[in-house]
Amino acid sequence: MALIDDLMARAGGVCEFCGSNDGLAVAELSGTDESVLLCETCRSEDAPEAHWRCLEGAAWSPVAAVQAFAWRKLGEVEADWAAEARDAMMMEPEAEALAKAGASAGGDVIHRDSNGAVLENGDTVTLIKDLPVKGAGFTAKRGTAVRGISLVADNAEHIEGRVEGQRIVILTQFVKKR
Repeated sequence: MALIDDLMARAGGVCEFCGSNDGLAVAELSGTDESVLLCETCRSEDAPEAHWRCLEGAAWSPVAAVQAFAWRKLGEVEADWAAEARDAMMMEPEAEALAKAGASAGGDVIHRDSNGAVLENGDTVTLIKDLPVKGAGFTAKRGTAVRGISLVADNAEHIEGRVEGQRIVILTQFVKKR
């Protein structure tokens, strides 16, 4: 019970993401020993997308665990603003280590390029084929370098990266590691 008391004191009795005080409980940061205090909505898997805008503020928390949790959650929200907010986050090394500890904790998803080379977050890849980008109205040309890729945690065939200023999902079969 001491953990909830410590978290309540740290958070001032409100959710560390949105500031609500409804149904507060401890949420563990998977792959770490860290926890945060979240409301019922922020712990829910089916919260509306608009609710997650609170993560833009949580990203600036002075608490490393809150920053790491917000970084992970932003990666789950399928909206352009979330990807931009996540990319813009500037975390201390401790928060970054916490954020990425759980990302690799799954362990069984390995991303490989078209030649079988293992891909990691932050790698630079080159497109090996012209790829029409749905909904963006352009074609990503063969030979384009995509720097600082992000791996899609639950799908070994997908990576994310920026091409012509747009964040897109790219199939690993169409890239080679530089």
